[in-house]
Amino acid sequence: MSVAPVTAFVALGANLGNPAAQLAAAFSELAALPQTRLIKHSSLYRSAPVGADYRGQPDFINAVAQIETALAPHALLDALLALERAHGRTRESRNAPRTLDLDLLLYGDLRQHEPGLTLPHPDLHERAFVLVPLAEIAAGAKVPGHGRVAELLNNIDAGGVVKLDPETVAR
Repeated sequence: MSVAPVTAFVALGANLGNPAAQLAAAFSELAALPQTRLIKHSSLYRSAPVGADYRGQPDFINAVAQIETALAPHALLDALLALERAHGRTRESRNAPRTLDLDLLLYGDLRQHEPGLTLPHPDLHERAFVLVPLAEIAAGAKVPGHGRVAELLNNIDAGGVVKLDPETVAR
């Protein structure tokens, strides 16, 4: 089912293979989704894995993309999961290293909680590795139930999220 075009935000992350190249490919693949266009995307950021379950894993490369889509929320989520699988993403455990992770952060101002899909993303307001790139492209965006992105970012420690130099990434 398609809907009227909605602005949505997608978090991208990877810590296996060549994460920067995988995120660059994923930006193009997001732009190629049916009834969807890529509006803009953030720079790439490096951050250490957070939490005991991630001990010993490589650093993550993260970014956020803003899209406009006429796909319904579940259809968009299904498309994101298909992109992950196309990049070799497996889900042997919740916090396993990943070739590509795509999280639907915001879908307009929709608030919804049902099996498999919670909007806004339930951890968005606490994750520096998401808020920093999101603030780069949409500092004024509202996270329903939590406030504006810039305000949320001011309330957390974002010191471990480092913007990558595009010249270095391109090599």
